[in-house]
Amino acid sequence: MKKWNPINFLIIFVVAAGLFTVAKQFYMRPSVDGGEKAPDFVAVSHTNFGFKLSDLQGKYVLLDFWGSWCGPCIAEAPELIVLQEKFGTSKFKDADGFTVVSVAVEKDRQRWAGAIQRLGFTWPYQAIDPVSNFRFFDSPIANDYGVKQLPTKFLIGPDRKIIAVDMPMAEIDKFLSDKLSL
Repeated sequence: MKKWNPINFLIIFVVAAGLFTVAKQFYMRPSVDGGEKAPDFVAVSHTNFGFKLSDLQGKYVLLDFWGSWCGPCIAEAPELIVLQEKFGTSKFKDADGFTVVSVAVEKDRQRWAGAIQRLGFTWPYQAIDPVSNFRFFDSPIANDYGVKQLPTKFLIGPDRKIIAVDMPMAEIDKFLSDKLSL
């Protein structure tokens, strides 16, 4: 019988870990991707303001799935605020404006409303996507987009087509800056 070599174990471990990481990334990727038309939805904001995503056609929209319980979501909140403040009243070559649409995957409505106030989200398009099971993000809007982790962001063009999924904030800023009217 051949003696077990620790180098063989290490190689097998590294390959297995790499395969797991690739498979996890593939699984966690939303089912809606760039180039596709963004699924429409109807939502009611924390101030009982009703809206549809399709109402925003003609604008650039950053659709942000987040949660008041999500550490990475809270950490990127200041960057969202900066984008909204910088581009919220801007004129673009090919669009009528820009807005953030926040969709909170939540169980607790009060916690969601409190987080909006505490974080300083001032844009009107805030929606709660009630979830029954955080493990599978079993909520209507998240299901339509295939969201399996938070935060997840979709940059949507004025034609309601998805431009990018999970584009870094600095790249979103550059993209929008390049589209500004002179």
